[in-house]
Amino acid sequence: MKRRNIIDKIMNNEAVYQQGVSVDCVVFGFHDRMLKVLLSKFNFFYKWMLPVGFIKKDEDIDAAAHRVLKKITGLDNIYLYQFHAFGSPMRPNLKDHNDIMAKMGLKDNSHWVAQRFISVGYCALVEYSQVHIRTNANKDVRWFNLNEIPSLYSDHNNIIEKALSTIRSQINILPIGYKLLPEKFPLSELRIIYETILGCELDRRNFQRKILSTEYLIKLDEYCEKTGQKPTVLFSFDKKQCDKALQNII
Repeated sequence: MKRRNIIDKIMNNEAVYQQGVSVDCVVFGFHDRMLKVLLSKFNFFYKWMLPVGFIKKDEDIDAAAHRVLKKITGLDNIYLYQFHAFGSPMRPNLKDHNDIMAKMGLKDNSHWVAQRFISVGYCALVEYSQVHIRTNANKDVRWFNLNEIPSLYSDHNNIIEKALSTIRSQINILPIGYKLLPEKFPLSELRIIYETILGCELDRRNFQRKILSTEYLIKLDEYCEKTGQKPTVLFSFDKKQCDKALQNII
């Protein structure tokens, strides 16, 4: 579909979408010992942004977030939850707003997509290997290392930081890594996730002692063997306990 048709499809659906409200999704994944964030970019605009979407007038807001994420990841049952609403009268960034509106052919702010939006932020935790990124001729979607995120559209950098700060505030009760890691993993992978979120290095022995005192982990009689390294014991998450903990949070 050509760019003009994509823009027309968005702009001419005033009767379909709820005006003034949208969803912004912060999608975290873990790969190659790095925490990553999923970003998208229109081919006619120069800045990357979070996966965003409008909410249909007859649609539950959670369903809208799931719909947006399924479209770009191919996943149905993504774990996500609302973490904050962004409603500053200064959003979006005026320069970014004017630039993208000009690219869409809008000369003023009279159109519904050009007016102020309050955005509901969703945090999503996904297993990297399960995501099958879907792109098209009009939009690019990529994973970025958390420490290499560029300057994003509007306040999206702040939205990511707010998502991280929310996770930090729940780090003692949230089974961090449950939705990010594969079924079997060494503790070192889980420790890296904690260190990335907290922004500091953790003592290996203290981390192991504390994390094993929770009800979330099951020690397996299996080992990860890498060339030149001592075999490392593998763990898995106790699905029942982790699901119970997540239900108490969302």
